[in-house]
Amino acid sequence: MQKNDPKLINAWCMYDWANSVHALVIVSSIFPVYFSAAALNASAGTGIVDFFGFSVKSTVLFSYTVSFSFLLTAISIPLCTAIADFTGHKKRFMKFFCYLGAISCMLLFFFTKDTLNVSVLIFALSLIGWSGSIVFYDSYLPEIATEDNYDRVSARGFSMGYFGSVLLLVFNLSMVLFPGFYGITDKAMPARISFFTVGIWWILFAQIPFKYLPSGNKGKKPVGNWIFNGFKELAKVYGQLREQPYLAKFLMAFFVYTMGLRTVMYVATIFGSNELKLPSQSLIITVLLIQLVGIAGSYSFSWLSSKIGNIYALMIGVAIWIGICTGAYYTTTAGQFYLVACAVGMVMGGIQSLSRATYSKLIPENTIDTASFFSFYDVTEKIAIVLGTFIYGTVEQITGSMRNSILALLLIFVIGLILLSRIPSQKVYRFGLQTKSN
Repeated sequence: MQKNDPKLINAWCMYDWANSVHALVIVSSIFPVYFSAAALNASAGTGIVDFFGFSVKSTVLFSYTVSFSFLLTAISIPLCTAIADFTGHKKRFMKFFCYLGAISCMLLFFFTKDTLNVSVLIFALSLIGWSGSIVFYDSYLPEIATEDNYDRVSARGFSMGYFGSVLLLVFNLSMVLFPGFYGITDKAMPARISFFTVGIWWILFAQIPFKYLPSGNKGKKPVGNWIFNGFKELAKVYGQLREQPYLAKFLMAFFVYTMGLRTVMYVATIFGSNELKLPSQSLIITVLLIQLVGIAGSYSFSWLSSKIGNIYALMIGVAIWIGICTGAYYTTTAGQFYLVACAVGMVMGGIQSLSRATYSKLIPENTIDTASFFSFYDVTEKIAIVLGTFIYGTVEQITGSMRNSILALLLIFVIGLILLSRIPSQKVYRFGLQTKSN
């Protein structure tokens, strides 16, 4: 397979286009607003819902659902990626998780206040499907591009994801704002149709990367017990990771700042809806604004990294996040919320894109089993999300205020910035011998 093939890179980027609608419509905009309204109706206005016999605040339930979903992903993905590398069927696993997530989104069409408990479980499955497919998608990056193009290709994927998801959100938003134009009389129906369109969009555009991306490394043939071989492959990768002087430091820093970054992604709309009491239309438009700003942000951080190095660029991004958390803590008006949202858009995609590219540069050269290496990256990210959303929900549960949870996120970003400062920005040393620009 020839690297830097424009056709293959375009096909790879189309999976960002396909799956990012889940992150935007389901995670960040329409679903959280709909969830809050449905939970409020189910709880007779108290906000305390009965979840299979347990009384819990709806916002806390949302946070814990995210935590639980990514915990299951973190447990299952390493085994799946190891088997995928060993059998050479990486794309099959990517398809499985893609279809699991997309079909779950379509089933959310049946989400009402009477089906809240089951719908929460379906939402969890959609998260597992989305996050599971991403690790296999990310692992293709070092296979389709040379290292000098990692930043640019990664940023392009995120930008296409932003643009594609905005297109679908604009359509869904038009249904929410002008249901009469579509002949819709049920106020809940536009949101439910939106969930269904996410699944259709995801499956439809995923066919492009599924057609052109290679199945995986076919140099190995499965022998013996697949489960045993899967863990054996993971142990081998773990041993290689320990030999990379700066890779462990980067993963630790990535783990910490991702706790804050990804938690904000999942709870920002809930914060605006429940803490600031912003109308649903304003929240959805705000998320749309974040996406548009995020397109410029992804390319800006790619350009910045070419000038000062990946680590320094990441440090600037994390420092901005510290400012965002400080601003969010004192936010009381819609105007202030919009300003904070613009800042989030500038750094959200940029840091994620740059983190993926930086890790791709740090893994050992000539690596064939990229899925196993990216499983470590993915597990690190998923456990970070588990802890971040759990901490956020627990602080709110104990103190009764989401603003106190924001202070916890601020502290997390400060620690992440300190950990990043321990890594040289311009050179990464491999095995203590070879130098490599980062």
